[in-house]
Amino acid sequence: MAVGNVPFPAMPRIEGVSLGSAMAGIKKADRRDLVVIELPETATMAGVFTLNAFCAAPVHVAKAHLGQCLEKHQAPRYWLINTGNANAGTGEQGMEDAKRCCAALADAAGVPVESVLPFSTGVIGEPLPMDKLLDGIPAAFSARHDHADAWEQAGEGILTTDTRPKGASIVVDIGDQQVTINGIAKGSGMIRPNMATMLGFVVTDARIEQPLLAQLLRETTDRSFNCITIDSDTSTNDACMLAATGEGAVVASQDEIAIFRNGLQRVMIELAQAIVRDGEGATKFVTLQVEGARSRQEALDVAFTVAHSPLVKTALYASDANWGRILAAVGRAPVEAFDVNRVVIELDEVRLVEQGGRAASYTEEAGSAVMAREEITIRIDLDRGGESATVWTTDLSHDYVSINADYRS
Repeated sequence: MAVGNVPFPAMPRIEGVSLGSAMAGIKKADRRDLVVIELPETATMAGVFTLNAFCAAPVHVAKAHLGQCLEKHQAPRYWLINTGNANAGTGEQGMEDAKRCCAALADAAGVPVESVLPFSTGVIGEPLPMDKLLDGIPAAFSARHDHADAWEQAGEGILTTDTRPKGASIVVDIGDQQVTINGIAKGSGMIRPNMATMLGFVVTDARIEQPLLAQLLRETTDRSFNCITIDSDTSTNDACMLAATGEGAVVASQDEIAIFRNGLQRVMIELAQAIVRDGEGATKFVTLQVEGARSRQEALDVAFTVAHSPLVKTALYASDANWGRILAAVGRAPVEAFDVNRVVIELDEVRLVEQGGRAASYTEEAGSAVMAREEITIRIDLDRGGESATVWTTDLSHDYVSINADYRS
């Protein structure tokens, strides 16, 4: 189940980038579950990782390898991604297994082990099936190519409970050159990123110095992946990587940075929204817009309080115009006392709340008509400042419970 028809986009070739996948049988047979992404020696790279205290072994190793490469003013050459097993909560054995996977790919590619960054997603607390992985890594490496379907095959190879691959691509003009930005992501449940996304991999052919690349990744992540939630759970394995191959236009001046940032932001938001649309059991795509706040954080606090309310989310699933649940969630948000008489809440074009209670123009018929839609916007105006924020979420359905109750079976 997913909201809306969002086909995987055509992804232009990026010079020096190749992608390979294999069916290693990590959790299920006859499906892609192991992906290798190769980047050129000219690349720069930045990453953001989960802030979950129980972060997975591959997160520790990826951060360490990225740091080692940056100390040498180099960038890693390979991203190695497996699905079906998170290698989280696996202690020292998990660390050793993640390193062994990196070593296997490094041997196949003829690069130092720190040139490989590992990423895993799937069941927490189970050891990696190393025989399957070590058999699959050479196959994924040998399957690398840069044909039109390479990105989609990689997108399929990183999925867990997702129902479809997620990709985004844009071409922007910088000076007299075109710059391409391609990205894939995965995620469907355990989604409330606290740094990045579940797993996301974005590549551009622009030439960007590493400190600027890291800044741009943080800025665009904060307004995309850090603004989505399915179920309020932050994964142990979240990571989002951004690489610039350096084969194309230089991005350095303020005008160049602004153009590139806008393009990157569009890709990041498209990927983030694709994750929400494919949320576990989702039947609704919900946009929460909070305006009139004293700070962006205040706006986010209100938006996420509503987005995380099980009562609001189940009402959305039932198409029940029980607007009192939205009002109650706004009222319990961790915000310094605000004047409820100034708050306005709207459901698409229907005003629900004003002057402390039900809007005079509201009718149950109008509210129910909006709640029956597949895509809904909830707008909340606090009328106490000039800051705003937008968050995207889903409803909470019977299927979400079934998916997660049966996840390990």
